[in-house]
Amino acid sequence: MKMKMDNVFYVDPVGIAGGLALWWTNDVKLSVLLHDKNLIDIVISINGEDEWFGTFIYAPPYEEEKQQFWERFGTLRDDVNAKWCIIGDTNIVASPNEKYGGSPFDHNNAKWFHEFLKRSYLMEIQSKGGMDTHGTEESKRNIPSQAQKNQSKALELEPGKVWEE
Repeated sequence: MKMKMDNVFYVDPVGIAGGLALWWTNDVKLSVLLHDKNLIDIVISINGEDEWFGTFIYAPPYEEEKQQFWERFGTLRDDVNAKWCIIGDTNIVASPNEKYGGSPFDHNNAKWFHEFLKRSYLMEIQSKGGMDTHGTEESKRNIPSQAQKNQSKALELEPGKVWEE
């Protein structure tokens, strides 16, 4: 199957890790505002409708980088009262039912993330589907993984709210 997209924007991987890509058609007016190894931030209008912001993320998987990323991310929409949707891999398991197996659920990470969402007037858009699989060499040989996590999330700014720190 060939994708029929007219435009593309890439963020190259760092070594063999990461990398982001965004494709869109000509009926979409899109400008990239900011990009780095963890995000692509855009302003978008589809078929001449109102503009809104979109941020596509692949948050750091390493504990020592997570809080720094989210603190920096928290300054992205200072005092902007516009539609905003965030889509991607948060690399945070926000509740125990998003995790099966592996290391224990991190209550502190989840609490910090929920406080961040509340401060930022962000709410999660519920998704359906399977969990992401983070496994071992055995899982690469089609043996069920010992750890499954749902870290992919879609978030949106609550209607009528302004981002505040």
